[in-house]
Amino acid sequence: MNLESLPWWGFALLSALFAALTTILVKLGVEQVSSTLATAIRTIVVLVMAWLIVAARGEFSALSGLSARTWVLLGLSGIATGLSWLAYFRALQVGPTSYVAAIDKSSIVLIAVLAWIFLHEPIDLRGALGIGLIAAGTLVLIR
Repeated sequence: MNLESLPWWGFALLSALFAALTTILVKLGVEQVSSTLATAIRTIVVLVMAWLIVAARGEFSALSGLSARTWVLLGLSGIATGLSWLAYFRALQVGPTSYVAAIDKSSIVLIAVLAWIFLHEPIDLRGALGIGLIAAGTLVLIR
C-alpha cells in the first residue's frame, strides 16, 4: 500500500494514533528528566527524522524556491510548536495524562475559530455544534 494514496482522513487517523502514542511515551519519558530536556531530546529526534525523509524524497532543491513569507510563517509555526511542546511536556509531567491530553486536544476549538477569522473557513451548524460539544466536554473535564 502506497501511503501517498491515503485519503486526508487516513492521515488524520494516523496522526491521532501517533499523537496518542506520543502522549503515553512522553508521560513515561519525563518521569526522571526535566520536561525542558525531554522536549529538547524529542525535538532533535523529530529534526533528524524530518531531514532524513526530505533527503530520501529528494526535496532539498525546493528550499531555494521558498518565499520569504513561507520562511517567516513556517518559522513562526516552529516557535509555536516549540512553546506548545514545552507546555505539553510540563503539563504531562505534573498532571494526569488523560486530562492533559484532552485539554491539549481541545485546541480544535481555537483552531476552528482562528481558521474562521484568518482563513475565512466557514463554520456550519454541525461544525458549531461539534466545536461547542468539545468546549463543553473540556470544561466538564477540568472542573
